[in-house]
Amino acid sequence: MQSGPSEPCDLSAREARRLIGAKALSPVALMESCLARIDAVNPALNAIVTLDRERALAGAREAEAAVATGKPLGALHGLPVAIKDNRAVAGMRCTSGSLIHAQDVPTADEPGVARLRAAGAIPFAKTNLPEFGAGANTVNRVFGATGNPFDPSKTSAGSSGGSAVALAVGMAPLATGSDYGGSLRTPAVFCGVSGFRPSFGTVPAPGSAAVLSPWGVNGPMGRDLADAALLFDAQVDHDLRDPWSLPDPGPVDPVDLAALRVAFSPDLGCCPVDAGIAALFRARMGRIGGLFARMEEATPDFGPIHDVFEITRACAFATNMRELVESRRDELDRNVIDNVERGAAYSLYDVAWAQAEQTKAYRRFLAFFEEQDILIIPGASVAPFPHAQLFVEEINGEAMPTYMRWLSLTYAPTLCFATVAAIPCGRDEGGMPFGLQIVGPHRSDRRVLAIARALEDALARDPETARPLPDLAALASAPAMPRPAEVPA
Repeated sequence: MQSGPSEPCDLSAREARRLIGAKALSPVALMESCLARIDAVNPALNAIVTLDRERALAGAREAEAAVATGKPLGALHGLPVAIKDNRAVAGMRCTSGSLIHAQDVPTADEPGVARLRAAGAIPFAKTNLPEFGAGANTVNRVFGATGNPFDPSKTSAGSSGGSAVALAVGMAPLATGSDYGGSLRTPAVFCGVSGFRPSFGTVPAPGSAAVLSPWGVNGPMGRDLADAALLFDAQVDHDLRDPWSLPDPGPVDPVDLAALRVAFSPDLGCCPVDAGIAALFRARMGRIGGLFARMEEATPDFGPIHDVFEITRACAFATNMRELVESRRDELDRNVIDNVERGAAYSLYDVAWAQAEQTKAYRRFLAFFEEQDILIIPGASVAPFPHAQLFVEEINGEAMPTYMRWLSLTYAPTLCFATVAAIPCGRDEGGMPFGLQIVGPHRSDRRVLAIARALEDALARDPETARPLPDLAALASAPAMPRPAEVPA
């Protein structure tokens, strides 16, 4: 069994918020505990890249005063929240991991951060990511790499790698992420925490540069899904500046796992997956199959999903990044340039074909869930790999044709508008975290969250599948992660 929390920063977000409301935990003490944990282990991991201690403590003192004077408290009152470094926090550097923005300091919160602040959260730190979120290895030329909390020489994945690491080691009780082809889910799985990819529009994205390509979403991350759900409740909104935004459908009835029809697939019938990961996944499915009314191996038909993904992603990057590639190419990293140049190579007919095929895949995906309540798949196709290796180049001896192909277990559901939760499921044979994706159809956010939370609770009761914990003492004594020459704020 795993021991309980020893410091305030190790409390669940839910418990910390309960204690704050009961005047049994000082928001200042919680913030000081998070800052102390950052001091102890961040040098070895490089997850937190910008931190304003004075403003963090000032915010905590304000939160404490509100408790003392009996003011109404928001759902996140007094909770420190780490913000992925592609979201603006007033007065705090926001780089998007790019030299182009290395000295940008926004004067206002972006709408999503403003919602969290309105709920009482204290946005206090920024977390590392690959440049502009392009890629699943958190490394950039501004801050360098973020190490995995279970082995700092390995990757935390990406692009929300810094957020996942911060959660895993107790630097913050909650953190934000974003997800297109797996940017939130893969880091959660690699670092032994939980994350939730909502349906697009559920968490509004009013600043999107391309409203016809809404596949990238903002979402919550927590040490478990119950914490992530607490953050999700504050992120959800209805904002007409995002044309896909819809009112939240609200809570669902409690879930009984024993009544569910569950499908599982190690590879979705179309994705390269390491043989060891596939074998471990099957073993874990055998371990939990008795929890459900029915479990069978089945998958939707994704059709030519890889080509569809390459075309749609390239179009999105051409919309967002073409001008920068043309004017400031030398300041950009490989992945951004690669995506934009791919976009330039496609024709209008290619784009039209991809849209038609995506629509067909989406409709087949919906039909699949007429017979299944949920689909369970591996959280990632491989185990964490060295962060010095930019991406996975081969799986089972097969060369990957693009730097994104190893992420097809996450991007295939994205292009079918899926709602997906990522949860820990013990460790792999190398001792690194292993996790699952719990997949449902579009706009099934609350139901997928409820099912995944119930399954996560069941997994936590089995030492073989419980959330793994990193060795904090080893991290505190580990060498500091190399960083590029510091770019002044």
